[in-house]
Amino acid sequence: MKLLRNILYIAIVLAMAAIGVLFALQNATPVPLDMLVYTFAPRSLALWLLLAFAIGGVLGLLVSSALLLRKRAALASANRQLAKTRAEVDTLRTAGLKDGE
Repeated sequence: MKLLRNILYIAIVLAMAAIGVLFALQNATPVPLDMLVYTFAPRSLALWLLLAFAIGGVLGLLVSSALLLRKRAALASANRQLAKTRAEVDTLRTAGLKDGE
């Protein structure tokens, strides 16, 4: 099963690379990128689109990593509080057994 998954993964990566090459070949028209205060030199449309896609992916990873770290910190805090509460319950139970004897 692991071999099949690896073969499928390789096939998907190769298909994506082929689609990227075809996209770049079909969109070779030079286009200037005009930001409000600066105009970049004309480059191929495929380059600008792939660059925007890559920057968006990296920014998405950074934002999701920050959220994941925040959630892990909250989980660790909740686990510490749970351990503290369990220890307190255990001490109260043992204290109750001693008093009831």
